[in-house]
Amino acid sequence: MGDGKMNRKILWSIIAALVITNCLSIVYFAAAKPDEKTIKASKPVVASGEEEVVATIGDTTITRQQWLHELEGRYGKQILEEMIDEEVVRQMAEKHEITLSEDAVDRELTLIKTMYNTIDHEKINDEHWKEQIELSILLEELLTKDAVISENEMKHFYKENKHLYEIPKSYHLSHIVVKTKKSAEQVRDELENGSSFSALAMEKSIDEFSANRGGELGYVNAENGYAPDNYLEVAESLKPNEWSEPIKVEDGYAVVILHEIIDAVTYSYEDVKDQIKRQIAIDQMNGTISVEPFWKELDVKWFYEKQQ
Repeated sequence: MGDGKMNRKILWSIIAALVITNCLSIVYFAAAKPDEKTIKASKPVVASGEEEVVATIGDTTITRQQWLHELEGRYGKQILEEMIDEEVVRQMAEKHEITLSEDAVDRELTLIKTMYNTIDHEKINDEHWKEQIELSILLEELLTKDAVISENEMKHFYKENKHLYEIPKSYHLSHIVVKTKKSAEQVRDELENGSSFSALAMEKSIDEFSANRGGELGYVNAENGYAPDNYLEVAESLKPNEWSEPIKVEDGYAVVILHEIIDAVTYSYEDVKDQIKRQIAIDQMNGTISVEPFWKELDVKWFYEKQQ
């Protein structure tokens, strides 16, 4: 891999990391919101009087009240603050009549997916990411709404960084690497019989880097070098959620599954001019991204003030 390609790869990792950090640092907790399966599984083990028991260990019980008290003590302040931040951003955006197009959010999501390879897309779905990206953009719009950036400066930025807005065709892949072709065929048989790809990867794959992530490789393309070239050739022939025949690799044989394809796209200046304005303005603010200035404006009061 050439130095230019590596530098670009590192630059995009930094940019995407900043984007993710700016998403109010709540992606982890957004992903932890209970889904339908979680709700169904959260029935009490037993009930005792007025206190619901959520676990029994021998003769000892843990009640829902004890559990929730422990959660509040460990994470309560942080999660409550993040929930307040979300609502503050939404109310301030409504107050200043700031709205976002779906295209703007989708564009940010595409950039993050294709350029920040280590995101675990199996655990955080697109809707969660879109929500956090929307909040991040709204906050940046609020913080930079009075900034004056000349058209010439924005066009110069676009011209100097146009390669950042050129997205190559990318494939979201996972793989399972085993030592022999026979083992790879056995993996395919288990997949055909309904086994989970990620579970098999954790159990059988000899690629230590991806095995503990269920074989996850992220979004790979011809430029980022995250996967062998023959993976891209095979991915081109697959449909989403389809796995490959055994592929010869350096350490043995691999079975690859395609999750999603993102077609190549080049964003025009008009597509990204608002993003460029925000980026330049925030750079001039020394990268300060915080909801705190708006708390006072909305007269926020919260539980933890009583404990200070």
